[in-house]
Amino acid sequence: MRNHDNDAAVLSPHLYSLLNGTDLPDKQHVAFMLLTVTEQNWPHTAMISAGEIVALNPSTLRLGLWENTVTTRNMTRTGQAMLVVISGQAACYIRLSLMRLPDLANAKHPRTRFEAKVADCREDIAQYADIISGVQIRLKEPETVLQRWQETIEELKS
Repeated sequence: MRNHDNDAAVLSPHLYSLLNGTDLPDKQHVAFMLLTVTEQNWPHTAMISAGEIVALNPSTLRLGLWENTVTTRNMTRTGQAMLVVISGQAACYIRLSLMRLPDLANAKHPRTRFEAKVADCREDIAQYADIISGVQIRLKEPETVLQRWQETIEELKS
């Protein structure tokens, strides 16, 4: 979506609400696809949960990824990624322009942190069908994971 005030790319209100780091118990079953490009120019897909991403505002997100993964290395190298979110009967494709943030010295859950500007946000809605689900997960230890997610979101905000 475009913000007509300054023509900058922004998340829709629905996407912002989904990614704003609140109500994590209600979002525990949702996962998103995070696409990057390898050094060999192959697409690479990873999953990211609601506890690893937070929208600070409609145009800026923060991501906390596991250290030294293919996705983290790709994002560090290229400064780009695409977040794919299936929600609200739409497939949403969010191009991100990334900047790696310094590590937090006293992080309870060390992550490689990125700040992401929304470079483009496109919502694809089918006229002939409703999109009813995307990637869904079931946490094996919900209490432990939700606590870690909440702590990770707070660390991403700092």
